Amino acid sequence: MRRAAAAMAALVLAASGLGLATAAAGTATAATGRATACPTGWGSGDKGGATAGAVPLENIRAGRHDCYDRLVFDVPGGGTLGYSVRYVDRLSQTATGDYIPVGGGAVLDVRVGAPAYDPASGAPAYPGRAGRPLPGVDVSGYSTFRDTRFAGSFEGETQIGLGVRARLPFRVVQLPDQLVVDVAHSW
Repeated sequence: MRRAAAAMAALVLAASGLGLATAAAGTATAATGRATACPTGWGSGDKGGATAGAVPLENIRAGRHDCYDRLVFDVPGGGTLGYSVRYVDRLSQTATGDYIPVGGGAVLDVRVGAPAYDPASGAPAYPGRAGRPLPGVDVSGYSTFRDTRFAGSFEGETQIGLGVRARLPFRVVQLPDQLVVDVAHSW
């Protein structure tokens, strides 16, 4: 009986010590503003739905976060945007089938339901050029992103090649007039 009571007391002490360590870690996280772990649960499977749109793409920009790198597509007046995001072995341009080399250990084929041109006039709305890096987007020094390539815009859809370090989990978030692609730094 004494052994059982002693064992129970040891377990209670160990559990309370663990609770203090967890609380201390939580306090350290709150004090620094940085998370110590980055659980995502996002997965690396295909994501998306219908993509063709009528409101032109205005801008593409990138950002870095503690747990992921982010690519944002700005489409003012676009509302909820259609999209398709998936890992591919090689990036092939939608309109021609031409291969577009993209640096990195893995390539995401990102298609956004917004043309890079004004559908009414045909005038360019986003200055991307097929096979070239995205204008104004510099991903050097990013944890996950390695390269960006404009693949083209065809029938109301803009295609981008996003080179990443490895096949990592990603998510797609729809915001009013924006589409956000986040790629985690790790599994």
